[in-house]
Amino acid sequence: MLKLLAKLLIVFICCTHLTQAQSTRLLWGDTHLHTNYSMDAYLFGNHTADPDTAYRYAKGLPVIHPYHRARVRINTPLDFLVVSDHAELMGATKSLAEGNPLLAKTAIGKHFIELMKQGRPDQVFAEIVRSGNEGRRADSPINQLNSNAVRSMIWQQITASAERHNEPGKFTAIIGWEWSSLVDAANLHRIVMTPAAADKANQFIPYSSIDSTRPEDLWQWLSTTGEQLGIDFVAMPHNSNISKGKMFAKADTDGHPMTVDYARTRMRWEPVVEITQIKGDSETHPLLSPNDEFADFETYRFLIDMRPDTNKVAPINAGAYVRSALRSGLEIEQDLGVNPFKFGLIGSTDSHTGLASAEEENFHGKRATGATPETMSGKTMGNSSSDKNSFDNYRDYAPTEWDMSASGLAAVWATENTRDAIFAAFKRREVYATSGPRIQVRFFAGWNFNKGDIKSKKMVANGYRKGVPMGGELTAAPKNKAPSFLIEAIKDPVGANLDRVQVIKGYLGANGTAREKIYNVALSDNRKVASDGTVAAVGSTVDVANATYTNSIGAARLATLWRDPDFQPEERAFYYVRVLQIPTPRHSLYNELALQQEKKSPDQIQERAYTSPLVPNAYEYGHKWQ
Repeated sequence: MLKLLAKLLIVFICCTHLTQAQSTRLLWGDTHLHTNYSMDAYLFGNHTADPDTAYRYAKGLPVIHPYHRARVRINTPLDFLVVSDHAELMGATKSLAEGNPLLAKTAIGKHFIELMKQGRPDQVFAEIVRSGNEGRRADSPINQLNSNAVRSMIWQQITASAERHNEPGKFTAIIGWEWSSLVDAANLHRIVMTPAAADKANQFIPYSSIDSTRPEDLWQWLSTTGEQLGIDFVAMPHNSNISKGKMFAKADTDGHPMTVDYARTRMRWEPVVEITQIKGDSETHPLLSPNDEFADFETYRFLIDMRPDTNKVAPINAGAYVRSALRSGLEIEQDLGVNPFKFGLIGSTDSHTGLASAEEENFHGKRATGATPETMSGKTMGNSSSDKNSFDNYRDYAPTEWDMSASGLAAVWATENTRDAIFAAFKRREVYATSGPRIQVRFFAGWNFNKGDIKSKKMVANGYRKGVPMGGELTAAPKNKAPSFLIEAIKDPVGANLDRVQVIKGYLGANGTAREKIYNVALSDNRKVASDGTVAAVGSTVDVANATYTNSIGAARLATLWRDPDFQPEERAFYYVRVLQIPTPRHSLYNELALQQEKKSPDQIQERAYTSPLVPNAYEYGHKWQ
């Protein structure tokens, strides 16, 4: 009887999901954008681009750039935006510059005001970050600037701006912030967002890493606050690539072995991870995926570390990258019965200019002062000291805007363009990432798909009716049946053609160790997969001398019904889709040509999309393949 009830419950859950999802539409947004209310954004020269500016730009309106003061405009407007200013010292540097007495009268406030008068904002930034690197000690002078009165005032201005710009059905302004733990230079940052309106959000002050540097404490605060106010949250890790392996470690923050409670709590609050953004791509690394010819994509290596005599280069290990984390999740699930890394994937910008720019030819950089071709070579972090550890004069220790990636975007399959509908899509993981282009991707798994489904005008309806979409879990496997996958990718309407569609599979081998395999499942230009699994390169039409390309190669649409030829009923596995564009000019090429300088940065980029993984099992519900 219990088994029958469990099966009926799963059917009910699946049917509920289908009813909600059959009429989904694709929405594009940015869940990670900083304005002049973020302490570092202000110090990076963004003195004027506030949340109102951010929303106006995202909606497609012309705005004034905060540094060079020219009129700028996004090429293709967004459908939604999260202004995610840092909770730490929210509004503090702006308030100091404006002479707010609550901060200006403190000893550290006077010190920072003097540094800013001397034209040394980078020194202010370095001292604040160094405090974070050292663990946000209770006796840190920086805490004098963490005024709840100032933060509450700024927070209410942020939420009020979101209410002004929220237009249900047309444009969604979602309330959120960034929690920025950086102990020992390990990036453990999370973007937190809520579907709640300002009346609820104004009843709390965003939780920051000054309150605690431990993700477990953040999750507890989200739980307590959510219960008190009757609202919900999600927290999204980002830049695991510079986390020193701690973002997806197999232990808790204190190094204790992971428990079932920890795994379930993490899965509850972190259903989605940001895989690509301005500070590089976090899918995988060539050292972790040596058989992946596309693994070295927008690789970023610079730690945010302002301490003297420390290694500023991010170490490469499994806990720092998304694909490795997905594999680790299978191993943990094997031991605990719960997978803490069963997450969906999105991209976002992390721009600190107030401008959500993820377009290569219209990229405004990470910091306001690095937005012109002539200022791109300036260090994005550091102070004016001649010490190599300041990041100022030593290229090997500091990134410039050339190193930044014009990335990324969050793609959401939502029932409507509203806060609740978008949030629901995040919770069920029916979301995906791109590095900037608006590549449309559908990905369904089912037990009974056929070739007619991929050719049918009702492909999407069939996908929901007979299977589950990206981010879902495929349950109740029929005997002796392997899952099949409906995959469709359509080019950006104003962008480049597609090179190929790949399926990335992670699975547990016979010895319980997670492995990975890459399948080329749909190819443009009539190319075929060789017997060894390789595929000839699509080629390139990029004219480096003129920073142009043509769509004379590649395909506008790639679609396929794919079955895993290596499927084993007893193995735990995940699958996600990676879609590659043909090569196009990178933002650095446009600027190097404008400057008429020797090309030192990559001149081409093969943009891509990553879907949220599908899981063709339901071990958590006690089921196993028959």
